[in-house]
Amino acid sequence: MNHASRTPPRAPRRTRYKPWCLAPLLLAATLGAGSAQAEDLPPETLTVAKLPPADADRLYISDVAMRHMVDGRLHVIDGRQMKYLGLLPTGFGGQSLLSPDKRTLYVVSTYYTRLARGERSDVVSLYDADTLAFRSEIVIPPRHAQSLNYRGIIAASADGRFLYVQNATPATSVSIVDLAAGKFVGEAQTPGCWGIFATEASSRRFRTLCSDGGMLTVTLDDAGQPTGQKRSARMFDPNTDPVYLHAERMGNTLYFLSFNGNVYTADLSGETPVFGQPWPIVSAADTKGGWKPGGYQLFTLYAPAQRLYVGMHPNSREGSHKAPATEIWTIDLAQHKRIARAPGQNALAMTVTQGERPTLYVLDPATSGVVALDPARNLKPVARMDNISENAVQLEAHQ
Repeated sequence: MNHASRTPPRAPRRTRYKPWCLAPLLLAATLGAGSAQAEDLPPETLTVAKLPPADADRLYISDVAMRHMVDGRLHVIDGRQMKYLGLLPTGFGGQSLLSPDKRTLYVVSTYYTRLARGERSDVVSLYDADTLAFRSEIVIPPRHAQSLNYRGIIAASADGRFLYVQNATPATSVSIVDLAAGKFVGEAQTPGCWGIFATEASSRRFRTLCSDGGMLTVTLDDAGQPTGQKRSARMFDPNTDPVYLHAERMGNTLYFLSFNGNVYTADLSGETPVFGQPWPIVSAADTKGGWKPGGYQLFTLYAPAQRLYVGMHPNSREGSHKAPATEIWTIDLAQHKRIARAPGQNALAMTVTQGERPTLYVLDPATSGVVALDPARNLKPVARMDNISENAVQLEAHQ
């Protein structure tokens, strides 16, 4: 019996898709769905949130941004709620100042056409203090001092007419800007002197601190042109007791603090400065412990109660004059004595509001933040906000 040979039927071929083959199909499907959805979405409209009205607890923190100094910032903080409000660009070596009427923020800075090189341009930028919106700019000679942030690098006349800008080429001079006319109008040569101090006594003169320990008074005419200069007697001995550039003002009197912890005063109400007798904030026992002032904006003054708050550190040495505070001392200006001491919060800069219930604000470089302290409770911390800035050394309140 013969059996016929039979070939088994072939199984149907299965098509295999590799993952990379499926990707274009999935992408096309996704894009198609996205396009369909995009057609249904309304276009976005960009808006700017309105800032709450400024009060004395609005803070301005100057950040020199060491790792990218061509891109400095001015951080704006609500100190009462510890809330970030906004920022302003300050360029390279930027210095900021609130106008006497508190309506305008002045920022003096340097810009280069190629960011870090190229043609240099120095400008005064004007920003609206209510909205932080840019208003205008005034070009000034490219000589403004590219320094860390300190009071005294720029200053305004009491009537808000003139802005004074510290120059360094390295020769020292002061540029004079007519804010009403919106232009640079003059320059005063100030060899051997640094910092600008203006008071309410006159809007046609300013002072600068000189390396011999005295002061130079510069007088202007109504057009902002320098008409005369006069050097004073010595306020301090720069060789034995140099003072910090930072100063606090009460009325027409400036308060300075020396590296050794002595308080100096300069009454600028007249044509010639009148210097008071210096007095110490450190006792003999404090001296044995090496206690000295330290920081950048290292002290502040509460005028209604005549209180001076000073950042102090022990075991001081040559070069420790910028050390953060281990303690904050409260000094009674009327009695010339310390009345309290509190933890220093690593304070590098500080300012105090001038209302009935003041708040002392300090910069803590360890956390890149700001701390609010209550003077009524021996500087007890009541609020803080960290990670605000990179390298901040100046702190000002809207007052």
